[in-house]
Amino acid sequence: MKKIILISCVSKKGDKKTKAKDLYKSPLFVKSLAYAQKINPDKIYILSALHHLLELDTEIEPYNLTLNNMTKSNKTNWGKIVIEQLKKVADIKNDKFIILAGQNYLAPIQNCLTNIETPLNGKKIGERLQFLTNQLK
Repeated sequence: MKKIILISCVSKKGDKKTKAKDLYKSPLFVKSLAYAQKINPDKIYILSALHHLLELDTEIEPYNLTLNNMTKSNKTNWGKIVIEQLKKVADIKNDKFIILAGQNYLAPIQNCLTNIETPLNGKKIGERLQFLTNQLK
C-alpha cells in the first residue's frame, strides 16, 4: 500500500512558466506541500482545476481557473478525469490518500477512493494554516 498526498491548487500563482510545485504561491499551498513532504509519502500530486492530476515537476503556465466557480456537472466531470488519472498511477482501492484540499476539490473524488484522510476538511482557511503550522513545528 502506497501513501499518496493530493494537494489542491490555489489562486495565487507566479507569473511565468515553471514547475507546478513552484507556481503556486499562497501560504496554504506552501505549507501544505511542506507538510506533505514532512510525512514522507510515496507520491505527492496537485489537484489542478485546469490540469486535473498534476505531477510536482511538470512545467505549466500560470492559469486562472478554480473549481469554486464551476457547476456541479463540471466538478463531477473534473473528478472523473482525476480518478482515471489516479488509476494509472495508484491503486485507488488499497492505497492511502491524504487529501489536503477543500470540499470543492474533495467532493468530486472522495467516493471513488476507499482509504482517505482529510485533515483539513471542515476547517476554515485560518484553521487550515494553523493546523499546518503546528504540524511543521
